[in-house]
Amino acid sequence: MYGLIWRILPGPWPVKLVLALALIAGAAALLWYIVFPWADPYMPFNDGAVDVGGG
Repeated sequence: MYGLIWRILPGPWPVKLVLALALIAGAAALLWYIVFPWADPYMPFNDGAVDVGGG
């Protein structure tokens, strides 16, 4: 998969490296600002209650 993306990117390898880093940064930004805030209410990680029974 990564080889396919590398072959599809235009230019010599320095240009491909810059474009690949830009794609990675774009994917990270998309996840950070769109996907994770949308999924946050559905994830159980924010539940702060600890059930302590029987003491």
